[in-house]
Amino acid sequence: MIAYPPVKINLGLNVLRKRPDGFHDLETLFVQSRQFSDTLEIVAGDDYSRTLSRLVAVYGDNVDASDEAPALAQGISQDGKMMITVARREGVDWDVLKDLCAKAYMLLDNDFHLPPVKIFLEKNSPVGAGLGGGSADAAYALKLLNELFSLGLDDNTLAGYAARLGSDCAFFIYDMPMTGEGRGEILAPYELPVKIVDGIDNENSGDEKEEIYELQIVVPEGIRVSTAEAYRGIVPAVPGNRLKDVLRRPVSEWRGLLVNDFETTVFKSHPELAAIKQSLYDSGAVYASMSGSGSALFALYKR
Repeated sequence: MIAYPPVKINLGLNVLRKRPDGFHDLETLFVQSRQFSDTLEIVAGDDYSRTLSRLVAVYGDNVDASDEAPALAQGISQDGKMMITVARREGVDWDVLKDLCAKAYMLLDNDFHLPPVKIFLEKNSPVGAGLGGGSADAAYALKLLNELFSLGLDDNTLAGYAARLGSDCAFFIYDMPMTGEGRGEILAPYELPVKIVDGIDNENSGDEKEEIYELQIVVPEGIRVSTAEAYRGIVPAVPGNRLKDVLRRPVSEWRGLLVNDFETTVFKSHPELAAIKQSLYDSGAVYASMSGSGSALFALYKR
C-alpha cells in the first residue's frame, strides 16, 4: 500500500504557558499543503514492493551503515519483524530504526501483534523546516497499517496513537484545517472564511465569489532550526488578540495580528529569515509568516 504524506503550515502560533510536564500549551491553526509530499509504502512480509526498485535506481544500493549520511539507509528491528528503508537526496542522517514510521509500527504492534512488514520511505519534504513532514509520515504509517491489517480503528483512535508519537502527528490523520491546542494534539475542525490553495495548483477552483488565496512555501537552503533552539528565549504569554478572533478578520488584517511567537527567537539567530519574510511582502503577499519552529516560511497571495 502506498500513500503520499503532505506537509503543513501554521496560521498563527502562540506559546501560552509552560506546563508542569515540561511541555508548553500552544494555540495554532494547522493547514495541509501538498507542495511537498513524501512517498510511503508498507507491504506485509515478503509481498512485492512497487517502489524499491525505483529507489535503488535513483538513490543507489549503497546502504553501508558506515556512511555518514547515505542516500539510501536501511534497518531491521531487533525482533526481525520490521525492515525499514529510507531514501533522501540530501542523505539520511538519522537512525532509521528511530524514524517515526518505524515507531508507528512498533506502537501498533505492541497492541495488535502485527505481522512482519517492510516500510519504504522516500523523503521529499524538507527536514527541520517546521513543516511537519516526519509527523505526516508517522500519521500515514498508522493509517496504512490500520488498512493493511484491517484493524478497524477510526480516525479519533488513530489520532490518539499519533499524539503519542509527536505533538502535531494527530493533525495529519484528518484532511481538513484544524485548530491545535495543548501541545498541539487537542484538535478541532475549523472552517476558514477564505479558501487557501497550493500555489502549484493552477486550476481556478472554487466558487467565483469565494475569496481564494494561493499558498507559496519557501524553504531556505542550509538552515535547519531545532525545536529546542526555537524555544530558547521564548517568554510564554496569552496574547491580547486570541487566535480565533484574528482568524475571523479579513486576511488583509492578519499582518501584525496573526503571529508566530517562534519568530522572535528564530529571527534573532537567523536574521536572513526575517529578510525573506519581508521579501515575500515586497513581492505582493497579503500575509507571510514562518511555519512552526522554522526555518520554512510561507506567503498567501490573493488570486
